[in-house]
Amino acid sequence: MIYKNFKGLKLSALGLGAMRLPVIDGKAGQIDEDAVREMVAYSMDHGINYYDTAWGYHEERSEIVIGKTLKEYPRESFYLADKMPGYDPTNIPKGREIFERQLEKCQVDYFDFYLFHNVNPINIDAYLDDAGNGLYSYLMEQKKNGRIRHLGFSVHGDYDITKRFLEACGEDMEFCQVQLNWVDYEFQEAKRKLELLKEYEIPVWVMEPLRGGRLATVPEKYAKQLKKMRPDETIPGWGFRFVQTFPEVCVTLSGMSDMDQLKNTIEIFTTEQPLNGQEWDMLLEVADEMQNDMTVPCTACRYCTSYCPQKLDIPTLLKLYNDNALTGKAISIPLWMFGPTPEDKLPSACIGCRSCEAVCPQEIKISEVMARMADAIEP
Repeated sequence: MIYKNFKGLKLSALGLGAMRLPVIDGKAGQIDEDAVREMVAYSMDHGINYYDTAWGYHEERSEIVIGKTLKEYPRESFYLADKMPGYDPTNIPKGREIFERQLEKCQVDYFDFYLFHNVNPINIDAYLDDAGNGLYSYLMEQKKNGRIRHLGFSVHGDYDITKRFLEACGEDMEFCQVQLNWVDYEFQEAKRKLELLKEYEIPVWVMEPLRGGRLATVPEKYAKQLKKMRPDETIPGWGFRFVQTFPEVCVTLSGMSDMDQLKNTIEIFTTEQPLNGQEWDMLLEVADEMQNDMTVPCTACRYCTSYCPQKLDIPTLLKLYNDNALTGKAISIPLWMFGPTPEDKLPSACIGCRSCEAVCPQEIKISEVMARMADAIEP
């Protein structure tokens, strides 16, 4: 196992994420505890010492199962990360109660790492409203008292949201968890976020290195290109080697769902094999080709908006579609990604009149995309 130094700690470069644990009968809330116990035992035996859970994972069961499983090991043998679940802003006023409950669920006296979870347009005002809800001061107090050893934040929001949060409280943030993979590096401003974090000298934690598993496989024509460059590398391996190319990355989280995934990923992290210049250029070229093949060619000319009777912000909605459409698999889009968009401006408000399509220079079947988006939205 590769290890990274963080403020005197020796952290495994691979962390076990507990968002996609093995389940029974496909039911998210019914975690297979025996399988988790086996996976954690293997992880411990092969050098993983960082474990990441959160309030909402597995219908609020992840913390309980991870806590129960890790209780079998000496507390000093692992580092546990948890998060304040502000992805739902209604949780923020209940932050004190939730934090205490999280410690109970995880059966620990302190969290090694704790995060403001998923800073985004919907919750950033509440996260930063310390005068109103006192959450920020409370978490800083827990850090002072040793119940939080290291405080950071995770962000799916865009560059501007990340910058705003850092401008407000960057001096107190010790690490930042970002979505980083070879598709999102340019596509979702990951590159700009990394540059911003470097300015603040904040170490990087990586989530979604395989884009929720979507980059564990790619269409055959792209797989052939990758295999030609590194014949012995697996497709998932390319995702992790890409992340290894960034020296500022400390921990890479992977939500492995079974023992085979775990073993294969741990094997990858026995060595560091960052991409060379030629491999880097080729991989980003593949990312560009995938985007061109699997996304809609909207140029944000906004001709469509002038003819939409529902006054939808079509270019913004199409950008969100593109962000989630890669790899050709069925998309799912969390509702929070739409930010403060009112219900009558969501894709479901499209009436299919095709007025926008009549003036689209790219001949995009906008009404069909809106229908697919409406079906893909998750609460």
